[in-house]
Amino acid sequence: MQLLRKTTDWDFLGKRRIGFAVSGLLLVISLISLGLRGLALGIDFRGGTVVEVGYSETADLGQIRGALTGAGYTEAVVQHFGTARDVMIRLAPQDEMNTSELSNRVMDLLRQAAPGSQVEMRRVEFVGPQVGEELTEDGALAMLFTLIAILIYVALRFEWRFSLGSVVALVHDVLITLGFFSVTGLEFDLTVLAAVLAIIGYSLNDTIVIFDRIRENFRKMRKGHAEQVMNVSVNQTLSRTMMTSGTTLLVLFALFFLGGEIIHNFAIALIVGIVIGTYSSIYVASPVALILGVSRADLLKQPVQKEGEGAVDVRP
Repeated sequence: MQLLRKTTDWDFLGKRRIGFAVSGLLLVISLISLGLRGLALGIDFRGGTVVEVGYSETADLGQIRGALTGAGYTEAVVQHFGTARDVMIRLAPQDEMNTSELSNRVMDLLRQAAPGSQVEMRRVEFVGPQVGEELTEDGALAMLFTLIAILIYVALRFEWRFSLGSVVALVHDVLITLGFFSVTGLEFDLTVLAAVLAIIGYSLNDTIVIFDRIRENFRKMRKGHAEQVMNVSVNQTLSRTMMTSGTTLLVLFALFFLGGEIIHNFAIALIVGIVIGTYSSIYVASPVALILGVSRADLLKQPVQKEGEGAVDVRP
């Protein structure tokens, strides 16, 4: 245990049953909520109307949101585009009025909310539900292909047991993040989908760092069984994992509190994903590989056998 003199000495792998119990509980809650409630899909997935307007002065987004909310458009998304005087408004589908009537109604509300400013309509566009269905399907396929590519990559770089462990951890992270949005009822739009894909990349990177250290220690440490070697590896990379996660979370909390309403759910998704991804790298990915029976022999170089001779043991 000399390698642990400057590192922690926590028995992570020995507590894997507790970790699996926590993960199992969170996954059950997430799956039940997703099955019963689903996700509160945003306009990107459900379709709706996009209205672009221009102001003669700097537009007050809070004032615009207040006017729309007061008129019953509680799901309206308001944001700047281009300059501070250009505003894009996305509205959920309205069964009782067509696009022209809806845009005229919105323009009346905006002019009443800002009587001292000239408001001009730039563009009105209707996004049909079919486009939303295509985005939903493409998003699901993007995550599926990402997981398949990761499975192949890790299997080629390490070993198939590590590959399965990493994919199980990534599926774990995605499902719990989606479950969080389902339980809380937060809107799930394209920015949140982008955050989920970013979570996959972050969690995989964290897992690969630990797997690299496990492989290195399997070759260096001639004594100790697989669980001991993996515990040493997780402890040696723990400070790096905590520093990376901590600095990333600092940025995300800044985005959450200061980034505005448009980026709010994006920041929440990443905060949840980073926390869950850090947890799964330690308590899901490595324990799954251990349960599947990974050993030192699986990561050592194979012996070279010359013609007419017995096997020659080539140590790495």
